Amino acid sequence: MNPKIAVFSGGISPEREVSLVSGENVFKALSEKFDAVSVRLDENALPPGLDPDEYVIFPAMHGDYGEDGTLQGQLDAAGFEYAGCDSLSSRACMVKPAAKALLKFAGLPVAGSVEFQAGCKPSAGALGALFPNGCVIKPADKGSSVGLSVARDSDGAEKALSGIESGSWMAEELVKGREFSIGVICGRAAGVVEIIPDGGVYDYKRKYTAGSTRYVYPAEIPPHAASAMRAAAESAFRACGCRDFARVDFIAADIGKPDFVILEINTLPGMTPTSLLPKSASCEGYSFESLCEKLVGEAVKRFSIRAKR
Repeated sequence: MNPKIAVFSGGISPEREVSLVSGENVFKALSEKFDAVSVRLDENALPPGLDPDEYVIFPAMHGDYGEDGTLQGQLDAAGFEYAGCDSLSSRACMVKPAAKALLKFAGLPVAGSVEFQAGCKPSAGALGALFPNGCVIKPADKGSSVGLSVARDSDGAEKALSGIESGSWMAEELVKGREFSIGVICGRAAGVVEIIPDGGVYDYKRKYTAGSTRYVYPAEIPPHAASAMRAAAESAFRACGCRDFARVDFIAADIGKPDFVILEINTLPGMTPTSLLPKSASCEGYSFESLCEKLVGEAVKRFSIRAKR
């Protein structure tokens, strides 16, 4: 029995609009091979009317609920098979300090950082002492660079800190260099994408505004550097307990050595016209349609195995 595919998108996070675009793209791609339906979520709850014995879920969700493990936990409890990482690995990767701890334990390179709460913020001077070359201040549990600020000096840190009113945050060492991203599909690293934003900071606007960032894929870097980053991406995928697919982001201070750190792991990468996972996958010969089929394929296998029991 072939399952139907329900593509979830929307939600109520700040990344709702991006999710809707991802969801529409994935729905159109999967409709060519599967009996697919597009399901827009307007609350943080599973929609009624879907049977786990008929449907596999493709969560094209971004931000809170979709990426923090909550949705995955609800799907597990309701008996659905779904594409992407499970609840535990989704939560671990969404909470950046937790992901950093797992990566460090696995011996992978990460930038220095400190975590703090909005009600107990460090001073700009303290951050300057910790990170004399500047720091990146961002929410500890948000995606798509929502709320990200680059503080290159004490004035920049003071400005960023003054805008923080609630939530968990982190300040991370500012590593200057070239930015890269690698998709990992079923445990195997795809191509290396170089990200060259107009203005130097790859923030929310530059991620999703066409023409504001230049992408080079495959990246024009030495083969040994590409191999090292691809191996690190696969190791990061395993270290954080990921399954099916994810995207690993890097910054390299010296690509020739290569000298790089892992910035973060995204367990539900965007599937918009400017998104990185499709670009990375295209280096391995995937069209957008074949990529979507591959991403949902493992969940379809899990559904079929369960149906035979």
